[in-house]
Amino acid sequence: MMGLGSIIGTGVFVSIGIAAGVAGPSVILAILIAAFVATCNALNSAQLAANHPVSGGTYEYGYRWLQPWLGFSAGWMFLCAKTASAATAALGFAGYLLNATGQDSRWLTPLAVTTVLLLTAVVLLGVRLSSSLNIVVVSVTLLSLGLFVLCGARSVHASNLTLAVEPASLLRACALMFVAYTGYGRIATLGEEVVEPRRTIPRAIITTLAVSAAFYVAVAIVAVGVVGAPQLARVTRESAAPLEAVAQSFSPSIARLVAVGATTAMLGVLLNLVLGLSRMVLAMGRRGDAPWGTSNLAIAVVVVGAAIAGLALIGNVRTTWSFSAFTVLVYYSITNLAALQLQTGERLYSRGWAWGGLVSCLALAFSIEPRVWLAGVAIIGVGLAARWLFQRMK
Repeated sequence: MMGLGSIIGTGVFVSIGIAAGVAGPSVILAILIAAFVATCNALNSAQLAANHPVSGGTYEYGYRWLQPWLGFSAGWMFLCAKTASAATAALGFAGYLLNATGQDSRWLTPLAVTTVLLLTAVVLLGVRLSSSLNIVVVSVTLLSLGLFVLCGARSVHASNLTLAVEPASLLRACALMFVAYTGYGRIATLGEEVVEPRRTIPRAIITTLAVSAAFYVAVAIVAVGVVGAPQLARVTRESAAPLEAVAQSFSPSIARLVAVGATTAMLGVLLNLVLGLSRMVLAMGRRGDAPWGTSNLAIAVVVVGAAIAGLALIGNVRTTWSFSAFTVLVYYSITNLAALQLQTGERLYSRGWAWGGLVSCLALAFSIEPRVWLAGVAIIGVGLAARWLFQRMK
């Protein structure tokens, strides 16, 4: 449920429309290809987490099986991208809630910051309480999406689903859709708090990916099939709630439920990002790659909550899907590289999955516009310089 809370969020409610604008009806094929790449990464994340169940995910795997600078780069890229994403989710939740209740938008920033602080308090109270809240949130989101698919299926026009594959556009759409699957990594970052990690983590990650992929494909078929890819892309550009706009065309009552589901989805994403980011900061603090004091979990949670609230205070946090795609593709490239170093006794799955994930991630990462991946490389350089400074201060 934590994995689904991380995945079934902005990705399903927004990224399908963005990718439809790039690849047209072929977005459905892009979702399936992205699911294959995510499967490679999921299996490798699962076996690494099963062998090394500690907070930090790929940051720790890079240190253990590769080089410290590679581990740090994974952690640094994760923090940069996901802290901004968490602030965006907080603002998105506030926007959806204010819109649904007919309140003035001047309350957007105060509500977003208050939400961050409340969820930070929930996370401070422990994983069990966080998990209970997440189960409620995810259940509402899945119910709304399930009804969207069931009710919208009757309005699908087969002519809207005719595929026209253009390789460059398809690759870019795959990279954009890959971002939507990456929440399963949050399970690995919570490795220290999992009972029987060698059994539980692989099952949780694989189940999360299978369920989320099924929802993504079903939602994409209905959304594209009802209004067509060009219209879906246009609505995504013009509206904060594209699926709600699609639902309006076949059922206003379902549209209202989709709005509720989108609100809970943003809340779930934010909750799980606070959980995952705080464990990453904890791991980096233990090694001296983050400021002093963050080696304590409570302090790490507070630092993460303060950083997200600070960004939300700006009131206009904007992260592009392309930049997010590059950062997570680099992150999982390092995951797959670490999985290649596993010994026979440590390995749960064939090395072919690691090679498949590594090649796919690198190919998709550099299919993105050069200005985006060049900016990503520059940010890695800034992070390595900061690491050198933190190490000198130890």
